Amino acid sequence: MKLTRIAAVAASIGLILGVAGCAPSAVPSSEPIVIGSQAYYSNEIIAEAYALVLEDAGFTVERKFSLGQRDVYVPAIVAGEIDLFPEYTGNLLQFFVPTATETAAEDVYAALATSLPEGLTALAMSPASDQDSYNVTQEFASANGVESIADLASLADITLGGAPELAERPYGPTGLLAMYGVTVSFEATGDTTVESLVAGIVDMANVYSADPRIQQLGLVTLSDPLGLFLASNVVPIASEAVNADARALIDAVSAAMSAADLVALNVRSVDEKLSAAVIAREWLVSEGLLD
Repeated sequence: MKLTRIAAVAASIGLILGVAGCAPSAVPSSEPIVIGSQAYYSNEIIAEAYALVLEDAGFTVERKFSLGQRDVYVPAIVAGEIDLFPEYTGNLLQFFVPTATETAAEDVYAALATSLPEGLTALAMSPASDQDSYNVTQEFASANGVESIADLASLADITLGGAPELAERPYGPTGLLAMYGVTVSFEATGDTTVESLVAGIVDMANVYSADPRIQQLGLVTLSDPLGLFLASNVVPIASEAVNADARALIDAVSAAMSAADLVALNVRSVDEKLSAAVIAREWLVSEGLLD
């Protein structure tokens, strides 16, 4: 197995993995590391990348993917049923601390690290991010002269589309009104959110920033000058069952993944219809993290 690249990346973030030029002596734990993921192709690709590098180093991995939303899987993580999970700093911080005011990436990460339940650790934050954003069509933006969420305050009868849970999120209708003075009606569009936006069923949609359809369809992501959305970088959440050697391997994956990488991985899922396992493995090979 090829771990030289992993050792180099990990060393760059202050981890000591072994003698220079040699693979680190990973010590697999006796029990399987249970890795979870959201029911979201992008998150599953990241989780699969974790699984593959751990297996390559000799760890036994159990996959529990497509677990749904945080209300479902976070209790399982806290209960010790899941050992490792790719998360997003801002959204997870708001799950534990709904009143969080941090918005910058490093501040959000620091606040999250001190807000996790006992026994859980936020590993190294990745440069890759996939955060909530509000998007409109180019036609809507041009017709109404909007570039920012703040520009919506002068408009009436705006319909916001998104996952059902957006109705209760701090950055949903309540947050829009409190922070920007924007009043919206809400339509739970779920998996058809982007399609509903393009079809004109909703005027504005909550779309993850790494969704390739933003670029493919020419959607306009509205700027957020007041920080309604917290920065949401990819961050692995690990239990005490994930030992130091396994953590070093996962941190190296995080360090290697850029925001552009994540968009490109998502494009492969959407356009090429490849499995998370194929996409993750080919990316790891391209980064020198796997042979």
